[in-house]
Amino acid sequence: MSAKAITEATGKDLLNRHLNQHGAGAATCRFATVNAGTNWSKLSVDHSWLLTTPLVVKPDQLIKRRGKLGLVGVKKSFEQVKQWIGERLNQDQKIGNAVGKLRNFIIEPFVPHTEAEEMYVCIYSHRSADTILFYHLGGVDIGDVDAKAVKLDVPVDSELSLADVKTTLLKAITDESKKERIANFIYALYATFAELYFTYLEINPLVVTADNLYILDLAAKLDSTADFICRPNWGEIDYPPPFGRDAFPEEAYIADLDAKSGASLKLTILNRNGRIWTMVAGGGASVIYSDTICDLGGATELANYGEYSGAPSEQQTYEYAKTILNLMTSSPKHPDGKVLITGGGIANFTNVASTFQGIITALREFQSKLVEHNVSIFVRRAGPNYQEGLRRMRDFGSTLGIPLHVFGPETHMTAICGMALGKRPIPQAASMEFSTANFLLPGGQQAQADLKAAAESNALGSDESDGLAGNNHQQLQLGKSNGANANLNRKFFSNTTKAIVWGMQQRAVQSMLDFDFICRRDEPSVVAMVYPFTGDHKQKYYWGHKEILIPVYKKMSDAIHKHKEVDVMVNFASLRSAFDSTLEVLEFPQIRTVAIIAEGIPENMTRKLIIEADKKGVAIIGPATVGGVKPGCFKIGNTGGMLDNILHSKLYRPGSVAYVSRSGGMSNELNNIISKATDGVIEGIAIGGDRYPGSTFMDHILRYQADPETKLIVLLGEVGGTEEYDVCAAVKDGRITKPLVAWCIGTCASMFTSEVQFGHAGSCANSDRETATAKNKALRDSGAYVPDSFDTLGELIHHVYSELVKTGRIVPREEVPPPTVPMDYSWARELGLIRKPASFMTSICDERGQELMYAGMPISEVLNKDVGIGGVISLLWFQRCLPPYVCKFFEMCLMVTADHGPAVSGAHNTIVCARAGKDLVSSVVSGLLTIGDRFGGALDGSARQFSEAYDTNLHPMEFVNQMRKEGKLILGIGHRVKSINNPDVRVKIIKEFVLENFPQCPLLKYALEVEKITTTKKPNLILNVDGVIATAFVDMLRNSGSFTSEEAQEYINVGAINSLFVLGRSIGFIGHYMDQKRLKQGLYRHPWDDISYVIPEQYN
Repeated sequence: MSAKAITEATGKDLLNRHLNQHGAGAATCRFATVNAGTNWSKLSVDHSWLLTTPLVVKPDQLIKRRGKLGLVGVKKSFEQVKQWIGERLNQDQKIGNAVGKLRNFIIEPFVPHTEAEEMYVCIYSHRSADTILFYHLGGVDIGDVDAKAVKLDVPVDSELSLADVKTTLLKAITDESKKERIANFIYALYATFAELYFTYLEINPLVVTADNLYILDLAAKLDSTADFICRPNWGEIDYPPPFGRDAFPEEAYIADLDAKSGASLKLTILNRNGRIWTMVAGGGASVIYSDTICDLGGATELANYGEYSGAPSEQQTYEYAKTILNLMTSSPKHPDGKVLITGGGIANFTNVASTFQGIITALREFQSKLVEHNVSIFVRRAGPNYQEGLRRMRDFGSTLGIPLHVFGPETHMTAICGMALGKRPIPQAASMEFSTANFLLPGGQQAQADLKAAAESNALGSDESDGLAGNNHQQLQLGKSNGANANLNRKFFSNTTKAIVWGMQQRAVQSMLDFDFICRRDEPSVVAMVYPFTGDHKQKYYWGHKEILIPVYKKMSDAIHKHKEVDVMVNFASLRSAFDSTLEVLEFPQIRTVAIIAEGIPENMTRKLIIEADKKGVAIIGPATVGGVKPGCFKIGNTGGMLDNILHSKLYRPGSVAYVSRSGGMSNELNNIISKATDGVIEGIAIGGDRYPGSTFMDHILRYQADPETKLIVLLGEVGGTEEYDVCAAVKDGRITKPLVAWCIGTCASMFTSEVQFGHAGSCANSDRETATAKNKALRDSGAYVPDSFDTLGELIHHVYSELVKTGRIVPREEVPPPTVPMDYSWARELGLIRKPASFMTSICDERGQELMYAGMPISEVLNKDVGIGGVISLLWFQRCLPPYVCKFFEMCLMVTADHGPAVSGAHNTIVCARAGKDLVSSVVSGLLTIGDRFGGALDGSARQFSEAYDTNLHPMEFVNQMRKEGKLILGIGHRVKSINNPDVRVKIIKEFVLENFPQCPLLKYALEVEKITTTKKPNLILNVDGVIATAFVDMLRNSGSFTSEEAQEYINVGAINSLFVLGRSIGFIGHYMDQKRLKQGLYRHPWDDISYVIPEQYN
């Protein structure tokens, strides 16, 4: 959930810290919070005003209309407040249908005022604007504020003006001085609202006296996804549960697990002693399972709501399952036993076998308790590697000692709910599937087609309306285009669509290419990738059976300009960078569609993206989505899951049914349902689970309406928001004339006694109109086809489809088997069909032919040309033949760095290891591991420091002064023994060679100027071997004419300069090893007299 309610105390604390910075001119909110652990004496010391002023006290637990409920104590003394709280603390309180204990209270000074001084202010955000409500009469008896208050919309990405506040909101305020003060307050309040990412902020009343403004009662919500932006301003924010539902430590544990994971892990405990427990994969699926359980009469026994999704690891799934099982088996036994429903839709990318292994481990751990509590387990799942996951679960179930029933995609997703509650028989054998992983088994396609034909024949010969008589549908009619504008008529995808993928999402890209291949596309849909954290390179993928290379660019502009045919971007950027990367791509007119996958993008950012995209006529799918699919043409990322599900769901060729859903996981389930009930999907879009998706249901439904190939439309809405009412209006006014089958998930919400936030950020009803039940009724009344529950959605779709076939409006197409695609190695290891990808890529050496090649040069040529060791380094390190003076430079560096005596740390380590009897490799490695900034490895650091100073035109004196000011050593300057009066001969030799042979050496000369300055301070602050090699190396890269500036910088960044010291010093380490072995030196033990023992004095 993004918009989360905060306590009144938290809200007032935020306003205290930020409101008056914007010139609000409001009094600071004084308050004290109280709970069962409060020390009253300390509280009165910390807040001395408690003893000197009349007080107001009230619960602070997200309770609405506290005054009406008699939950506000007014004008009380400190002792009276203590008594008032004591009478109510930890006592049950019923508010509506919710019963909870009062545990947290807020105490404030009483502000004397008249009713005429009470006013109402509220700001809330919605898709296109922030709305400010103001009414000049506030307080507990304000009544219907929506009808009374004056409204002012502040469109997204625009500024609020004081003039608008005065002229629009404050017409009823006649006193000009008071109007000015209130206008300044509202202006500042809105600035704070926007700055701190509030989504809702209500003050009732705002008391405006002659000399001040006071915020009395406050209710607020924050966009919790903005934590990474607002943490410095917010501090630590506690989001309390809604009244009537206690916060359990298990919920906090799962929330912490969720925060530390890239997956989604949610848990809400509804009834600690309930007998029906769920462990559901997928945000949308978790809602549907709860709906079905409640529809079947299990609302009062439903113990929890939750989900695990987004590819959690085996360990994370184990922790989640263990928490559920511990709760389930630590509550009292139930006379009818308990049930655990481990369900889920068809996963897009979660490894079912891996997550099931985590669940199995937890079940094994709780086996005896599960038997003791007479638990029955029902499992239904599908997705990547589900066959192996179901096999493991079945095998384990045979040893568990309690009933464990396992089903796959052949079983309707929620069928196990009816089985678990005794409303549906448990089948003894499941029907057979005809594909496994990415591979279509021989004969499977025809067998499936035969079964489908038989089923349709039976269906068409029967009257299917009997079971659906409760729905009052309009007569079926063939929809015609109603003149929708060009933007709505535009097809997002075709079989020639080309896309750029932002992010190094190799698995998703390979999935898109495999989909392209089985759709018989001529070319891959992904032509390039953008990843700013690496340089330009190429990434290997499969196109069917052969390998291809796809370019990866560091900059979006490079990718766009080099691939003019691209009009789609699939954005896998993280929630932190998705906003900026999407804004960047909107600057390129050729991009017409952007899919944003990330979940958790702050709502203000999403709303700005929507505005910018609308200005440029770009369609946005997402955020918080898996994407969409156009069967036979194109799919976004991981949509549709693995190829086994794509084959089952016939997504390799178009059907006649288009759908739009919020849930990505449920879009996969819709693919499955529609493929079984009809001739398949023609297009499916998951708009995303956030409150403000980039495109709406109507955007896509009107496209489907305008598409002559689409014959039937399916809508899967959900609780929260009001977009479905736009669909109702369009059905009524004739903009939608094609048959529409619709269902809104989340009908269970009205059966819970306290508010429950479901898996998607937008799936929470803020009014009766936003409930799933109300929306389903409105859809049915408008003429859409609405089933009685999700359980019968497939039957209703099949009924409508059959009518269209009967009347000739749909002519089912002949099935054409798709080409087979080899399995990826990771999925095929356990199933015996292997396509093993290459483990390495190399571009420097090839030993496969008749002759060994160094960067394309045969070894015979390397020897015949006598390029020397410097030439070999140039070939293997830099993939080119460098000039002779460069090769000579390399060799000189190796010579002078080969050794520097036995006392340095690397040689010392090598000698100690050799004397301990270690082998050559171990001894040399022990020496090499000491190389770093303090010993030998300063070359890279020295090169960076001198380069940055030189490149930024710092005078050598400025550079020295800056490093001193920053407290940093100049790497490459200074020597323990040598000085200006006793120079290092090694430095002299290299310096003279470089000055004489290099075409240019500006950085070395710069370093020598720095040396002149440093040696005036201390004579040993000379340019040392590290410094002369590092600066000369940079001069070689930049001025030899063999490298571009980008290549030169890349070699500096990857540590190429240190490599000379590592290679050179390895020669010396090997020498020391051989010397110790030759001298037959024994085990080394450091002498005591060379150790200073500093032991703490004995305690008295």
